[in-house]
Amino acid sequence: MGAFKAYDIRGIYNKDFNKDTVYKIGYFLPKLLKSKVVLVGRDVRTSSEEIFEYLCKGITDSGSDVYDIGLATTPMVYFSTVHFEVDASVQITASHNPAKYNGLKVSRTKAVPVGSDSGLQELEQMVLGDPIVVASKKGNIIAKDARSPYLAFLKQFVPDTSNLNLSIDCSHGMANLLVKDLLGEHHHYLYDHFDGTFPAHEPNPLEVENCKDLEEAVLKNKSDIGVIYDGDADRVMFLDENGRFLQPDYITSVLGYYYLGKEKGNVLVDIRTSRSTTEYLTKLGANVHIWKVGHAFAKTKLRDLGAIFGGELAGHYYFRDFYNCDSGFLASLIVLQVVGELKKKGISIGAFIDSVIAYANSGEINFKLESKDAAMAALYARFAEQDKPVKVMDFDGYRIEFDSWWFNVRKSNTEPYLRLVVEAKSAEELALRTGELSEIIKKFN
Repeated sequence: MGAFKAYDIRGIYNKDFNKDTVYKIGYFLPKLLKSKVVLVGRDVRTSSEEIFEYLCKGITDSGSDVYDIGLATTPMVYFSTVHFEVDASVQITASHNPAKYNGLKVSRTKAVPVGSDSGLQELEQMVLGDPIVVASKKGNIIAKDARSPYLAFLKQFVPDTSNLNLSIDCSHGMANLLVKDLLGEHHHYLYDHFDGTFPAHEPNPLEVENCKDLEEAVLKNKSDIGVIYDGDADRVMFLDENGRFLQPDYITSVLGYYYLGKEKGNVLVDIRTSRSTTEYLTKLGANVHIWKVGHAFAKTKLRDLGAIFGGELAGHYYFRDFYNCDSGFLASLIVLQVVGELKKKGISIGAFIDSVIAYANSGEINFKLESKDAAMAALYARFAEQDKPVKVMDFDGYRIEFDSWWFNVRKSNTEPYLRLVVEAKSAEELALRTGELSEIIKKFN
């Protein structure tokens, strides 16, 4: 079944999965997670209402109750899972994917994510083959107010933004639920109403073309920073005062500036993270741990390490203070706190990031190809076996490190791509190494 992925259930609705699949997921989920209640939130995609209807039908037919929190950001569902002390929750969303996609993000007790190796494979088998017997006593759908307690939680972190000029792109998505309650009406907002067809741009700020309107707004409004949320507001990205897209793993260093002045400890980053960031964090006293990409892996690792926070190249930022979960709002409130502090010292966010960057970085390069495993094996043979790397990490694709450069190659868990990140001490070496790696990969196209 094409919709069951490594981190969640996601695909084109009515192609990769449909209302019958959703009904069965709802029916078997309480059994999988041993819960008599499933908390459910949803985004504004045009298919979300139907998915909600059939998911709830499945849950109640199993004899379990639904806590309906209505429209929600994904982090609001994580918060509510803990707040309402439930053992199962679902957010109906396809996050940053185009409008024709939808999906379900599943969590268990204490908002621990359910991924392919922690329950989704088992759930898929139940959906494919197990019989359905409607309970003699069906469950109920109970409305719950999750917005008020979540807003109260976030308001603890709201900085004074009176000295800041902000441009904020809500991507027609779930950020619109709370953003003005947190930051006020007086900033420059783009696409600040719900529209599940995402007419302005796809709700994926990692694609730089989706940031073009924000770039124009930052320059026109002479903003100190541009903020852009993805479709379900679990991710956030930033543009500096010149409209330059700030690579999200560099923003992890901004979180380090905020947290590591208060306490030292473990910090988690993903396998694609720049040495610029890891070296900066280490300098501030962090014990930096590199781990797999993806929220299902990151949250578990953060919990295991007792890490203060974590960051990913994709713009997910995780917080010990938020049940080890990711929140676009919490990340943006902390970044804006730092931007305000830096401004008082006469330092722009662009200048701060430039002071962190010590290497030339390719960003993530995507190759669409069939023979992904063969391409990765060829790169491993060439660079890990023939050359003499200083370090090889092999837990999410490969990160192969040399003194003056490194690369990570990995298969996407959500899209049909082989992804490559290359970093080197100089732009010249970066161009040389990226060309060399690309040439090998393209042979397998």
